[in-house]
Amino acid sequence: MTDMRKSPTTASVSAGYERVQQALDQVVAEQSSPSAVAEIRDESGTWFGSAGVADLGTGRPRDPGDRFHAGSVSKAFIATALLTLEAEGSLSLDDTVDTWLPGVVSGNGNDGTRMTIRQLLSNTSGLGVTGLSPEIVRRYHTRSGFAENRFHVWTMDELLRLQMSIPPVSAPGAGFAYANGGFQIAGAIIERATGRSYADEIDRTVIRQLGLADTYVQDLSESRLRGQHCKAYSKGLFLRAGVDPESLTAENYQSLLEETGGDPLDITERTYFEGPAGCVVSTTGDLLQVAHALITGSLLPPAQHRAMWTTGPTANWIPNARYGLGVSTWPLADGRVLDVLSGMTGGTASVTLGTPDGALIVSLHLNGDWNWYMACYQIAEAVFGSPFDVAG
Repeated sequence: MTDMRKSPTTASVSAGYERVQQALDQVVAEQSSPSAVAEIRDESGTWFGSAGVADLGTGRPRDPGDRFHAGSVSKAFIATALLTLEAEGSLSLDDTVDTWLPGVVSGNGNDGTRMTIRQLLSNTSGLGVTGLSPEIVRRYHTRSGFAENRFHVWTMDELLRLQMSIPPVSAPGAGFAYANGGFQIAGAIIERATGRSYADEIDRTVIRQLGLADTYVQDLSESRLRGQHCKAYSKGLFLRAGVDPESLTAENYQSLLEETGGDPLDITERTYFEGPAGCVVSTTGDLLQVAHALITGSLLPPAQHRAMWTTGPTANWIPNARYGLGVSTWPLADGRVLDVLSGMTGGTASVTLGTPDGALIVSLHLNGDWNWYMACYQIAEAVFGSPFDVAG
């Protein structure tokens, strides 16, 4: 399925879109996801292509209006809210966590007096990775635990308690660890600094600023997506029988999950435990607008824009990626580097990638979680004409 919002002006542009459509078709044909979509913004306008279905039960094809859970793309929204607050003089990213949440980040070696807001947003705070904590693994990555906790409503206090229940992986500033808890703490700081919810601040600083019609912040209590949306399907969500949840690490967890054969599980209706780290529901069209604004600097003042895209090395994450403040950069094999907003959570993967000048941006979405990494790379290669640099 293709939707030409504006007709391409040259045969070469049309051929480029055709390559992208072929990649989408291949992803679905290889059963990497029930559906794959790509929406491209370039000098010719906007193009939307899709393959597969939004709903395996009804067979409904994907549509540009389909909302989906954007996962960790939400981190860019939280970072934008805090950078805006810094520009407005409400706080500094170099404030310690304890300045705003005295005594909250403590215990098990966690120390908010040594940790800054900037480190929370760059995943260099040293906080442990809650997604691999035994509590989360038992609740969401075992079949019995998921059945029991699928609709559990988390509170911000519970999320902060969970983070404090595990020790840090390093001293603040000493290294990179992709930690949802850092953005949950950042959300709590937004609320303390403004007296408003982090959802209200995302709405004020991003959604209303850009006039996003199909984007909203999902409350921790919500288990259904609002309006038109695609289903979310999962395979390999659960640990293999007999695996001890205490044994998971960033290096081994993929090898300990069930095989991805069999029918996908519809997990569309459920609550989420990510909170501020994964709270945004959106569409590919809206995410194109967000990415263009963040890449080109039209949403933040120059100093905050530079801070967002000042990146450092990562570990146990995307090969050769660098991480800024809620955003990242991924290198292509031909030497170019793309600016990226990315997010994956159960049943959904969202990746929006653009050239640093914002001239070519693509927003990708898969409504399956079992081969998202390679599938997105496959589609992105068709868009940018180069594979990613994944060499060690």
